[in-house]
Amino acid sequence: MVRSLRAARMGAALILVALVAACSFTRFGYNQADTIVSWMVNDYFDLDAQQKQDFQKRFDRLYAWHRQEQLPEYAVFMKTARARVQHGLTREDVLWFVDNLRSRVRMTARKAGPDAAALLATITPAQIENLQRKWDKDNAKYVKEHKVKGTPDERNEAEARRMVKHFKEWLTPLNSDQENRVVALVRELPQIEQFRYTERLRRQKEFMDVLAQRGADRERFTARVTEWLANWDKGRSAEDQKRLDAWWAKRADVFVAMERMMTPEQRTVALQRMQNYIEDFTQLARRSDGGYSAAR
Repeated sequence: MVRSLRAARMGAALILVALVAACSFTRFGYNQADTIVSWMVNDYFDLDAQQKQDFQKRFDRLYAWHRQEQLPEYAVFMKTARARVQHGLTREDVLWFVDNLRSRVRMTARKAGPDAAALLATITPAQIENLQRKWDKDNAKYVKEHKVKGTPDERNEAEARRMVKHFKEWLTPLNSDQENRVVALVRELPQIEQFRYTERLRRQKEFMDVLAQRGADRERFTARVTEWLANWDKGRSAEDQKRLDAWWAKRADVFVAMERMMTPEQRTVALQRMQNYIEDFTQLARRSDGGYSAAR
């Protein structure tokens, strides 16, 4: 579920938001986020020394805010999610989970918007070219991994592998019978790989259009950056949104079906894994050193 949301994170600027907000971060991963994010942003933009220093200062402020104010809410959210799993999943539970993850990403995006805009205002034409080269490489990888140009069977197989991986990461490894059931269920999903690739390209183009305004009025540019970060679905047509909602509903049914096939041992492991996330979020929040207050 979480990784599917990451389609909303295209573009280097959104890395600033997404890696900090991602629930897939364990305690170790979260504590290393500043190093990881700095490396990734530099990989996309090839920042100069002054930009790197500015980025680090701004990211540290976001990082402290997120640890202090958001992680306690993550712990509460995960407690509720665990209770829902414990009582047996429904489609509504899965969609509730996804919607809550989206809202948390949006909140962090809005918080990061002004600082992201300030950094992006300094980006040079050469750095934009570097970004485009990186995107071209990423897009080619996406087409290959998601079988965008493949046959329906190839796309189904790739999607089934991702679904099995999601269960392994979030709940528990599946046995062979369960994996075969995933393959069968995925065949019933609408195929939207080509649509999602088109969405990916749309988002990239929108970002380039935003960057083209970086020399204009700063307040307007900040608003446009924040809008791009937080409202990734704004550019979709009503028909496309309806199509995507239908896909999510069918995808939720796959998770419900697989949850009901879990053995008692798998259920115990899954609940403990979710409890580990709760404890990670709680412990990370307690380690706040007051840096956010000082930075303000």
